[in-house]
Amino acid sequence: MSDKKIQILEFEKPIYKIQDKIEELKKTSQDTNIDYNDEIKKLEEQTKVYKKELYEKLEPYQKLQIARHPQRPNFMDYVNLMCEDFIELHGDRHGFDDKAIAGGVASIDGHNVMLIGTMKGKSTKENLECNFGMPQPQGYRKALRLFEHANRFSLPIITLVDTMGAYPGMMAEETGQGEAIAVNLREMAKMDVPIIAVITGEGCSGGALGLAVANKVMILEHAYYTVISPEGCASILWKDASMARVATDALKITGEDLLRFKIVDEVIKEPVGGAHYDIELMASNLKTALLKSLDEFKHMKPNELREHRYSKFRAMGVFAQK
Repeated sequence: MSDKKIQILEFEKPIYKIQDKIEELKKTSQDTNIDYNDEIKKLEEQTKVYKKELYEKLEPYQKLQIARHPQRPNFMDYVNLMCEDFIELHGDRHGFDDKAIAGGVASIDGHNVMLIGTMKGKSTKENLECNFGMPQPQGYRKALRLFEHANRFSLPIITLVDTMGAYPGMMAEETGQGEAIAVNLREMAKMDVPIIAVITGEGCSGGALGLAVANKVMILEHAYYTVISPEGCASILWKDASMARVATDALKITGEDLLRFKIVDEVIKEPVGGAHYDIELMASNLKTALLKSLDEFKHMKPNELREHRYSKFRAMGVFAQK
């Protein structure tokens, strides 16, 4: 994806001002036959240094904006770039096919897996079809059906999570949203096969956890994982959603903090600027991390995998006594 087509975030604008100046000098050089190569080269070096420093020192709220970028790759982007074969499986066999969760049998470098993920669209129409990546109970029941299918045929499970949370609508509550997520948590803990979860963008609340009770949880460099959205947290604590920046800092939701607290096991590097700047490179980095993780667990027996998951989640949390 070229820089020209990418939607620029507010904090990125200084970079593009320099790049506009470079383009202006190039055009002037062509029109006047005056050599501006030294000036152009100097500005290009400044851009490279500034860009590197900017993205290495992002504030949590800036990472939040990258995680929510509308051009960030979605589940099917990764499927198309990582998998040799993918057969999508539809429906929960009880209600309907929730397009906010997609999944099916896939082959990644010869490894047969069950690949499941939340799905966001690239346009308003697609987002409406996918309910903006917020699953209904039927979506979690579809995921459960695929978990059980994988368990029956000894297929490792990979989940890719990018959701602002489970859909909070009345119909979702009436059809058992909380129960559907709770059953997924219980059943994922009992699976006999390896489970690898990756937070690729947003990972909010039980909506994310319903796909992430895994032996290994990874997160992309600019993704986030949290018990509640910063806006929701700010609305509860300060009765003011505009305090989201403060809440983002306080919640410790970025990969660096989550790794330190042992909530996630690995942070996967993104291209400079975020996954949307080079989707092919991001998919390659993700594929490498997934293949390495599959190798980690391939010799573990079912009881060892279950005990590994149990121990991992029981060890989370720190208590201090005064």
